[in-house]
Amino acid sequence: MAHNLVIVESPAKAKTIEKFLGPGYTVMASFGHVRALPSKQGSVDTANDFEPKYHVLPESKKHVDAIKKALKGADRLLLATDPDREGEAISWHLLAALGLDKKGGIPVQRVVFHEITKEAILQAVSHPRAIAGDLVDAQQARSILDYLVGFNLSPFLWKKIRYGLSAGRVQSVALRLVCEREKEIAAFTEQEYWTIAANLEKTGGQGFKASLVAVDGRKLGKFDIPDAAAAGKLKTAIAAGRAAVAAVTRKETRRNPSPPFTTSTLQQEASRKLGFSAKKTMSTAQKLYEGVAIGEDGTVGLITYMRTDSVNLSAQALKEAKEVITAAYGKEYALAKPRHYKNKSKNAQEAHEAIRPTYLDKTPVSLKKFLTPDQYRLYELIWKRTIACQMAEALLDQTSVDIAVTGTAKDGYTLRATGSVIRFPGFMKLYIEGVDDQDEEKEGTLPLLEEGEALKLLEVLPEQHFTQPPPRYTEATLVKTLEEYGIGRPSTYASIMNTLVERKYCRLDKKRFVPEDVGMVVNDLLTAHFPRYVDYNFTAGLEEELDQVSRGEKQWKPLLREFWTPFISLLKQKEAEVKKDDLTTETIDEACPECGKPLAVKLGKRGKFIACTGFKEGCTYTRNLENTNAEEAAEPEVSDEKCDKCGQPMLIKSGRYGKYLACSGYPACKNIQPLNKPKGTGVTCPECKEGELTEKKSRYGKMFYSCNRYPQCKFALWDPPVTQPCPKCGFPVLVKKVYKKKGEFLKCPKEGCDWTSA
Repeated sequence: MAHNLVIVESPAKAKTIEKFLGPGYTVMASFGHVRALPSKQGSVDTANDFEPKYHVLPESKKHVDAIKKALKGADRLLLATDPDREGEAISWHLLAALGLDKKGGIPVQRVVFHEITKEAILQAVSHPRAIAGDLVDAQQARSILDYLVGFNLSPFLWKKIRYGLSAGRVQSVALRLVCEREKEIAAFTEQEYWTIAANLEKTGGQGFKASLVAVDGRKLGKFDIPDAAAAGKLKTAIAAGRAAVAAVTRKETRRNPSPPFTTSTLQQEASRKLGFSAKKTMSTAQKLYEGVAIGEDGTVGLITYMRTDSVNLSAQALKEAKEVITAAYGKEYALAKPRHYKNKSKNAQEAHEAIRPTYLDKTPVSLKKFLTPDQYRLYELIWKRTIACQMAEALLDQTSVDIAVTGTAKDGYTLRATGSVIRFPGFMKLYIEGVDDQDEEKEGTLPLLEEGEALKLLEVLPEQHFTQPPPRYTEATLVKTLEEYGIGRPSTYASIMNTLVERKYCRLDKKRFVPEDVGMVVNDLLTAHFPRYVDYNFTAGLEEELDQVSRGEKQWKPLLREFWTPFISLLKQKEAEVKKDDLTTETIDEACPECGKPLAVKLGKRGKFIACTGFKEGCTYTRNLENTNAEEAAEPEVSDEKCDKCGQPMLIKSGRYGKYLACSGYPACKNIQPLNKPKGTGVTCPECKEGELTEKKSRYGKMFYSCNRYPQCKFALWDPPVTQPCPKCGFPVLVKKVYKKKGEFLKCPKEGCDWTSA
C-alpha cells in the first residue's frame, strides 16, 4: 500500500484528519509558519530586486526535522495547509525548508478544504492541485512591504520620539482613525436644543406618545427650539389646544436577513452581542474549526474555515438549512428557492464559503455539554445567523399618525406618532443583527386611529438635549471602518487592534479605543511628514494591487519597486528635517518655581508631563500635566489617613506614576502606599458568598468589579453590581447599565438570562 504524508498547520487538526483518512496516511503538523524574514535589518535585499532572505524559525526547526524524517518512508507528500494566501505561502515555504522546492524527488501536491469533515477531506485528497504561485507572490509582497515599512519607519520613530516604538503599514492607518476621532471629540462644541412630546389618549382607550414635527405647517429643524423659553411657550400653546387625528398612513414593509458571516462581520457581531475582542473571537473560532470532541462522534470540526471574505453557502448547506427551518418553524418560514448574497469584495473567492456550521442539524443546544461557554456562545451566534439568512423575510405594518393641535399658531401644531406591528416575524423569530450603539429607541404599537377622531391631550413634555460628539471606536466599529475603506485583510484586524493596545498607543475604556499621548504624537508625526503612507485611499489602493497580484493581473516585484523608491527617498529627507524636540517638547508660558527657567510639556514613557527646561543645568522640577497650578503641585496635601507603621499623618504626593500616600515622618519613616485602595461596593460575591465585590482597574485602565478573595475566588463583572435578585432566574446580583437614550437600567449578568428593567 502506498504511503502518503499529509501536512497541516495545527496538531489538533492533524489528529482529526488522520482519523478520517485511515490507513495509508500519516498526518503531521507544521505548527504554523516554518520560514519568515528575520527580525533584523537586511532581511530584504533591496539592491538585488528585493530578494528576501528567509530563514527557518528556531521554534520550527524540530518540526521540519520531524517531517524530513517521516518523508523517508512516504511515496507522496500532500500539503493541506489553510485555504488562503497565508496557507498557500506556508506550503511553499515548507517545500523550501524541506529542500523539495526543486524539481524531482517525491511527488508533491496541494490539497484544499474549507471544513474539517470526512466528506470534505476525502473530496480534497481526491482532487489535488499544484501550489498557486500567484497567491504565494501576493503573500510574499505583503510580507516584504510590511517588513520595509516596519524596519525602516520604526527606527525613525526611535530616534525622533523614543526607543521601542513601532510603525506598521496598516497599523498606522488604524491609529490615524482613532486619533482623528479623538481630535473631533476634543474640538466638538455641544449645542443645546429642545424637543416637545405629548402623551395622548384615544377616547376611552389606549394611550400613546407623539412628537412635535411642525408649526404652522413648517417642518421643525433640529435647532428650531433652542432654549427653555421657546420650549415653554410651545408647551403652553399646545396644552391649551385641542387634538384630533389629521392623517393616518399605513404601509407594509419587508425586512430581509443579513448575509452569513465573513471574518469581519463575525468579529463585529461577536463584539456587539458577546463582548468578545477580535482576538478572542478568532481564537475561539479556530478551536471550533479544528475540531471538538462531541461524544460518540469523536472529534469533529464544527464550523467552516473562519478566514473568509465570501458570503456564499454550498448547495448542501442550503439544503440542510431548509430542512432545519421546515422542521423547527414550519414550511411558511422556509424559502421556495435559496437566498443568495453578493460578495462585496472583488477578491472574495467564489469557491470559498461564508463561516457556517459544518452540520446544520447539530443545534447549539445539542452541543452545549461538549463546548466551553465561549465556544457555545460563538457557535450559537454562527448557527443562528446561518439559519436565519435562509428564512423568510419579515413583514411589518408601519403606521404613521399625524395629529393636528389647534392653538395660538395660525395653522396649528402637528404632532407625529409612529409605530410598527410585526405581522409575520420570518427570520426575526430566530435572529436580529446587533447595532454598534445599543441605545436605539424601539417603536411602540399604536391604537387603531381614524382620520378626524378627537384625542385627549394628557400632558405636554418639553425635553432638553445637547448634541453629542462622535463616539470613539469600538473594536466592531473600527473593523467595520477598516473594511469599508478596503484597508487590511479580515485575518489581520485582530492583530492590528491588539498591537495598538500592546504598544500603548491606545487603551480600551468601556470597550472603546482612547489614544494615549504617545499614540497622538506618533500619529501627528506620520500624518505631518508621511501623509501618503497613512492615507486611507493610498493604503486601500495598495491592498487592491496585492489582490491583483493574487489574481495574476500584476507582478509582485514591480509593485515593490513602485512603493520603495519614493518611500526611502522621503524617509532620508525627513531624517535630516525632523528634530526630536519639535515632537516631544512644547514650551509653555510659565516659569519653573525652583530655578525660574521656562517650563515645557514633555513626552515621557508614561505620557506627557511638565518639566523644567533647565534640566541639563541640574534642575529636576517636574509635575503631572493635570497639575496646572505650580504652588498646588509643589505642596503635598495632608490626608485623613495615619501611617500604619509610625502613626504620623500620611501626605498625598504626586510622582511619575500619579498620586500616592507617603508618610510625613520621612526620612525616619519611608512608608508609602497607593492612594486609591480597592473600593468596596458592599455587594457580597454571588459565587463564593464570602468575599465582597470591589472596584478594580484592568491593565488597560478599564474599571471592573471582582471578588476581594481573589485568587481563591475569580468571580468578576464589567458593570457596577447591585444587591438585588433577578426576578426571572433568581441570581442574587444584578448589574447597572447606562445607555445614552435608554438611560440607566438593571440587567441580569447570569449567562443565558435576558432579564432587564429597560
